[in-house]
Order: sequence, then structure tokens, then C-alpha cells
Amino acid sequence: MTNPPGETTPATPSAPGALSRRGGVGRRLLRNLVAVVCLTVLALLVLATVFAPLLTSHSPTRPSLLDTFASPGAAHPLGGDSVGRDVLARLLYGGRVSLLGAFLAVAVALLIGVPTGLVSGYYRGWVDAAFSWVASLVMAAPAIMVLLVAIAAIGPDANAAMTVLGVILAPGVFRLVRASVTSVREELYVDAAHVSGLNDLRIVRRHILPVVQAPTIIQAAQMFGVAVVIQAGIEFLGLGSASEASWGAMLNEAFANLYIEPTLLVAPGVAIVVTVASVGLLANALRDTLLEGGHAAPARRLRRTKTPDSPPADSPVRDDDGDALLTVRNLRVSYPTSDGEATVVDGVSLSVRHGEVVGLVGESGSGKSQTAFSVLGLLPPEARREAEGLSFGGKDLRRLGGKAMSGLRGRRIAYVPQEPMSNLDPSFRIGSQLADPMRLHLKISAGEARKRALALLERVGIDRPERVYDAYPHQISGGMAQRVLIAGAVSCDPDLLIADEPTTALDVTVQAEVLDLLRELQRERRMGMILVTHNFGVVADICDHVLVMRSGKVVESAPVGQLFANPHHAYTRMLLASTLEDAPTRTPLDDGTPARTTVQEKA
Repeated sequence: MTNPPGETTPATPSAPGALSRRGGVGRRLLRNLVAVVCLTVLALLVLATVFAPLLTSHSPTRPSLLDTFASPGAAHPLGGDSVGRDVLARLLYGGRVSLLGAFLAVAVALLIGVPTGLVSGYYRGWVDAAFSWVASLVMAAPAIMVLLVAIAAIGPDANAAMTVLGVILAPGVFRLVRASVTSVREELYVDAAHVSGLNDLRIVRRHILPVVQAPTIIQAAQMFGVAVVIQAGIEFLGLGSASEASWGAMLNEAFANLYIEPTLLVAPGVAIVVTVASVGLLANALRDTLLEGGHAAPARRLRRTKTPDSPPADSPVRDDDGDALLTVRNLRVSYPTSDGEATVVDGVSLSVRHGEVVGLVGESGSGKSQTAFSVLGLLPPEARREAEGLSFGGKDLRRLGGKAMSGLRGRRIAYVPQEPMSNLDPSFRIGSQLADPMRLHLKISAGEARKRALALLERVGIDRPERVYDAYPHQISGGMAQRVLIAGAVSCDPDLLIADEPTTALDVTVQAEVLDLLRELQRERRMGMILVTHNFGVVADICDHVLVMRSGKVVESAPVGQLFANPHHAYTRMLLASTLEDAPTRTPLDDGTPARTTVQEKA
């Protein structure tokens, strides 16, 4: 299915480091022969129109009856028209009107469509509904009829007509930008930017715009070609200014004398065709350069945003939470469904103190991650969060606005996700993604942020940290990416670290290294930690206290040693019985490798 004029299909997110990996965009573009030819042709066209007085001494509007239908020669290189005006002069000066009008239309469309598309796609809600309604209304109106009515109202003013055309084309830009933003706003690295405390403007500028620019460029080129043709059509119909030369007016003149001097069609026709074709081919080459090495966008994920709390419920909590860093009382999270409401977290209570590691364990879908996201304030917009108490460091998280919560996230509450590669923006270097949150939260210089980032990379066990600092995400392994995320999480010395399945996507040997690293960093900095996992081996290895969750509820809460030694709930016993680590100890291997221990022995 083809797209309507002025619209293109949204491109997938750019490849890792595609904008800088093989030199600058301009340098790579100049390696494309088609791009070089198109750039040369367009540059010559623009220069010819700008320096028209130097290329011809004739006036584009002054008639001369002695030169009527003059043949090409030294005096008139392209001949004369029906009233003796020099065709070359009209072609050069007419290019000013045609090119400037097309540029004006594209500029107006971009100035209206890009900002509204960014706001609508990023914030959604009533803003999206209002902008989409207006865009649909404009697109529903017959564009040519609207343009003709506007010309009749404002008179034969080419620039005013092109401004109206820009307004008519703006909804196409809006829809493309909105679709591009919607496709990328669900990415994990955008969620990671939220978690690190970056504000919306910074996220849009650094993470959204790089994805929007490629499809917008190709659409702008298409609109430029459409604008050139429409501007020529308006002039061809005689609706332009009679006192100005333009390519459309030249076509009108040639058509009126088609049987007398058909060659008058050649100059303006070739100029229009060459301009439109060159711009289109150049835009395609530039798009291919921007997306060089591109890959398909990862699967979309539900966007998490802060949601308001509802009236609290009642539920017991731990008795020893008086000096807790984080206190959660009777947390309840629900989502609307066709049958009413589905509760995914039901009455969860927990507390975390400085230096304590609390594990949330349970099967997939038990509500562990939803509990963690409730603390972070990153639940989806449709989620409903209720809690009797939700406090961190003496602050009631239920009453904190978006800006205040962003100040906590990344600075005092850090997050380590389970999919390391998806949480790093492929368009930016590792160092940039580590340094930016530190510069934002710690108010330090770029040099100091680089020094701290390199020290952190070295601390998390990365050899040659300078190489990793300057690398793009695709240039490092999954285990190294997880170490980078851990370094970023602790870079601003948080009080609470939330690790959501931090070893799920890693090899077994790398899992052990990452767990050792988390344990060491937690003890060094006396951080409180919430570890979300379904692995009892991880719980036994690192946690002090553990909560077992099932169907959104906490079925058992106990110190880790007590839980392994004497589990009370049948579900806990079932989980322990189903783990491989509960199998009998094997005999040592012939190569001297020690036998595997059980979970109970680890505890």
C-alpha cells in the first residue's frame, strides 16, 4: 500500500552508533554517487538563481517586440518568448520564486507538524486527542479547494499561498512524527532515561529526536517536490503575480503558444523535473545514510508513567520498620478490564533498611515487578495504585509530583533492569549515557563526570574502561552491558537500589560475577536493595530478608535463613521443592571440579 503525498512510513530506530560509527553523516553521504550528483545539481540550481544578475543582463519581465520568439543565440541563449522576454532570465529569476515558495511551504509544515507530533506522541492523553482531531479535520478538507479559496481571499501572493500550503501539509508531518515517537517511547532505554531522573525535554531531545529525524527528512523532501509542482500549477493557472517570473508562469506562456513555439516548454519543464527528482533522490540517499546498519525496532513495551494514588486500605506491616529507608504498607495495583478491574498487586507490605537486601521472589506474573515499579512511580497510565503508606527517607511518595519524583529517581533511588542491551540507547556512546545523569544530579562538570564514570567502569570489573566509555552498546557484550547499567545505577550514590531480575539474560558464569559485584557495591555503600527474582539460589546467595509472592499477594515473609530452614506456606515449600538446587549433591568430577551445593547449604 502506498502512502499519500507528503507522508512516509515511520522508520525504525537508528542502528547503534549509526550517526557516528563510520565518520560523520556528511562524509558517508559523499561516498554515495547519487547523493553527490544530486547535491551538485541542486547547488548549481540554487547558485544560478541567487547569482542570476551575474549570469544574464536581461530583465525577466521587460518585453521586447523585436525579440518575439527569438531563436537561441548569443543575445538570448535560450531564445525569447511571445513578447520578447529572455527565456534564460525568466528561468533564473523564476527559480527564486519557485524554490523559495517550496521552501516556505516545507518550513511552515515542519514548524507546525514536528512540535505538535512530538508533544502528542510523547504525552498522549487529551493533548493527543485534541491535536489528532485538528489534524484529521484539516486532512478531511479538499486541499486544492482550500488553497484556491485562500488565494481568492488573499490575492495573487505566491508566498502567502505557499504558507497556506504549508498549513495543509502540516497534518501529514504531525502524523508521521507522532507515529515515530509512539514507536520509540515504549523502548526500554527511554524507560531507563526516566529512571535515571532525566526530564521530559532532555529525553525528547536526546532519545526521541534522533529516531524522528530520518523519516522526517525523507518526508520533507517529498513535500518540497510536491510544493514545487503545486506552486508551478498555481502560476500555470494564472493565479500568481503577473509582475513576477516563475517556472509555472513560463509553462503557462509556453502552453498558450504550444503550436507556435513548443520548445518554450522545455526549459521550465526540465527545471521542475530535475529539481523534484534531485531532491527526492538526495533524501533517499540521506535516509539510507542515517539508517546505515539499521535493525528492526525491539518489541514495544507498555510505557510506565507515574500514576496517582487512591484512598488507602488497611494491612499489617513488619514490626521492625521504624527506622526503615523504604516503607510500603498495603500496596494495591489494579488495571481496568472489560469485566471491571484486575488486581495484580494486592496488599503488599514491606520495609527496607540501610544495608539490607530484601528479595521479592515468586513465579512470573506474581506481581514482583509491579511492586518495584510502584516504588519507582513508573506504572502505566491506566494503572491504579493504592497504598496505606508509601514512604522513602521520610517522604511520602504518593504525594510527590513528576519533577520531585524525577529528582529521587537516579539520585536516591536507582534501578537495574533485567534486559541490559535494550536499556542502552543505541544512538549514544556508553560514556554519554553514564555521564549525563551525573551531570544532572550531582551538578558536576563534563570532565569530572567522565573521571567518575571511568572509575565506576573500572570498579565494576571492566578492563580498559576508556574503550568501553567511547563504545556504542552494540560493541559490548551482554554481561558488560549489565555491568555498565550497574555502574550507572550507583553513579549518584543512591540510598536504595532496585534490581529487577539483574541476571536473567546472562550466562551462568556471568550471573555469579554480577551477583558478587552487586553484593560488594551494596556493602561498600550501605545501600538498601530490593532484589526481584524467581531464583531461590540468588535469594540464598545475596538476600537478608525475603518475601514470597503469589498472585499479587505476599504469602510468606521471613529472614532468608529461617525461610529456607522452615518454610511455613505450602506455596513456598512447593517452590523450594521445584528448584534444581534442591537435588542431591553430586560427586566431584574427575577434573577436580567441586560438587554443586544445594540451596539449603548456601543458606
